[in-house]
Amino acid sequence: MEEIIFIVEDCEEGGLTARGLGHSIFTEADTLSELIDAVKDAVKCHFDDEKQRIIRLHMVKEEVFSS
Repeated sequence: MEEIIFIVEDCEEGGLTARGLGHSIFTEADTLSELIDAVKDAVKCHFDDEKQRIIRLHMVKEEVFSS
């Protein structure tokens, strides 16, 4: 079974973005549950088949602070 990895990051404006590694898939949403649905939909639209795929979300959290 094929696995697709998405990099998930917070948006400056709020919400989350997901970018597929090795695929031209990008989506965004306000919450994690909405993002999961958006990613599933984006994968279905990107591939023109009914093949099942494993989707892995890699959450990236960037912390910026001064000392």
